[in-house]
Amino acid sequence: MASLASTREAPASPQIFPGTNDPAFPNVGDPAHPEIFEEELKVHTIQGNVIDGGFNKDFQTVLCLKIDDVNNFKIWLRTQIGCISTAEQVLTFNRLFKAIRKLRGEPTGLKATWVNISFSFTALQLLVGSEADKFVDTSFKEGLAARAETLGDPTSPDAEGNPQNWVVGGLDNEAHVLMLVASDDHHDMVNEVYRIENSLKIPPISNSATVIFKEEGTNLPAPLGGHEHFGTLDGVSQPGVRGRISPVPNDVLTPRQNPERVDSRGNRTQGKPGQDLLWPGEFVFGYPEQNKDAEELEDSKGTVRKAVDIDLAQPHWTDNGSLLVFRRLRQDVFKFHSFQQQTAQTLQTDPLLVSAKLVGRWESGAPTVRTPDQDNPAMGADDCANNDFGFNRDPATPDSESSVIDCQDKFQSAPKDDATGSDNAATGKRCPFAAHTRKTYPRNDLTPGGLDENGVPTPERGEVTTQTHRMLRRGIPYGEVSASTPNNPVEDEVDRGLHFLAYQTSITNQFEFVTRFWVNNPNFSEPAAEGHECTKDGESELPLGHDPVIGQSNGPNGDRSRSFFIKFKDNNSQERCEKFLAPEDWVIPTGGGYFFTPSIDALKNVLT
Repeated sequence: MASLASTREAPASPQIFPGTNDPAFPNVGDPAHPEIFEEELKVHTIQGNVIDGGFNKDFQTVLCLKIDDVNNFKIWLRTQIGCISTAEQVLTFNRLFKAIRKLRGEPTGLKATWVNISFSFTALQLLVGSEADKFVDTSFKEGLAARAETLGDPTSPDAEGNPQNWVVGGLDNEAHVLMLVASDDHHDMVNEVYRIENSLKIPPISNSATVIFKEEGTNLPAPLGGHEHFGTLDGVSQPGVRGRISPVPNDVLTPRQNPERVDSRGNRTQGKPGQDLLWPGEFVFGYPEQNKDAEELEDSKGTVRKAVDIDLAQPHWTDNGSLLVFRRLRQDVFKFHSFQQQTAQTLQTDPLLVSAKLVGRWESGAPTVRTPDQDNPAMGADDCANNDFGFNRDPATPDSESSVIDCQDKFQSAPKDDATGSDNAATGKRCPFAAHTRKTYPRNDLTPGGLDENGVPTPERGEVTTQTHRMLRRGIPYGEVSASTPNNPVEDEVDRGLHFLAYQTSITNQFEFVTRFWVNNPNFSEPAAEGHECTKDGESELPLGHDPVIGQSNGPNGDRSRSFFIKFKDNNSQERCEKFLAPEDWVIPTGGGYFFTPSIDALKNVLT
């Protein structure tokens, strides 16, 4: 589950740069750290989980609060500002961690505990009054529970996924405040959570807010470290972010480590292979955003993205903030594994191949585009290779000058795309059009364009517009590991799943667009899928279906089934194309909310 249901989404960080006495700054002239004049991000005031891979800790607690007394809450909040972690702190720690690890090897012994805080639209109304009404993102203002039906969540009154039955964030238990406490050490995390809870009980502000939900998440233990509960490696596909983190011209946030992808001027356009560089306004307010009408994705930017409807020439307290989506997603591992097993028996193939086709990756994280017939654990573990692919064929680009920290993709594999022949038409042979990774990030496929302001469908789009729907994902699993496997499904009563967390500057155009027009859209990618060879009576059969893993579908009389096509080779090495039916949900929304993550400056000068 590599996108909407993803966990550890930070790509591995670059090496420390040789030839310098200060590991914090790279050599001048290193092509992975070019002298650029992209925007300098104000990392001293951006909260720490938003950029550069976020906290990326093994342990994390979600703490949800309800504001009881506004004035006392402001007093309490003022006392907590010094504990809120900034991107500058996280970046400094991460660089020091890498430097020590390079010198001494693992383990480093270095550890940290981080805290971030975010607010619902209702909370902002309480704290800043009518100023909150200026937010332009209508989905944020309506809230997740009100948008649930639009997102395809269950509507039956007795359904677990109906907002009225959510454990938090539903129709009668909205979270005003979301706090994230993340740590390398479980004991340290528990102590920090205790400190926060205890601070809410100290007179005279003991009635300021109430904890209404608390739940721990954790990186799963070996051998599932970095995987989600269904068994697939997460943390593989994540956009890079343009910009500098200091006045030093080449102190880039995301090192340009792929010498094989350059623009028309010779500038590198990716971090690690497959990690496109996007303008920071897609994720943080007050910075240039992607230009959806650009002919060249690599070096085109749009206007400065603002959170509120104001004079864009004026700075505002929402700058350096970000919108956060929190979804508590329960995973029914038994049902997912049972489908794999039963389908494999029917089709005379391996249950792990069924899973790979559903997800678009093998359990190791190796993409089926590159290794369609069997898993390649070494490729899955190598983040210079496991994201290095497209779906349609890209024109070749020249190599750039080499760098000491370039990513070397050393794997021989099938072509790095799903196209065949000279017309570059993708066929879905190696990665089905309905596969989860393709649905949530279609890369260079043609995709539906959504609806305009009048509800009229817009033309299909390509990679330039696809990049305007990306998110920075920060999820982590919760609950005990299941004993179930695809070959031996085991049912238990344990509540397990994913705390899905994602930052963006438009919930409407990023999280909700991906969910509505890609994940839940059975007609997704049909322009790219002509001749996909799933045929009936000589004609290609469409639609190609929902995302089989996280797709949500409300049929008549509460029917939640989803259909989708996949191609595969059976045990006799015969290529087959079959239509499948997932009769029940495997991923069930059970809580969440939409939040705004303000800058430290806004916490100090406005919200308190």
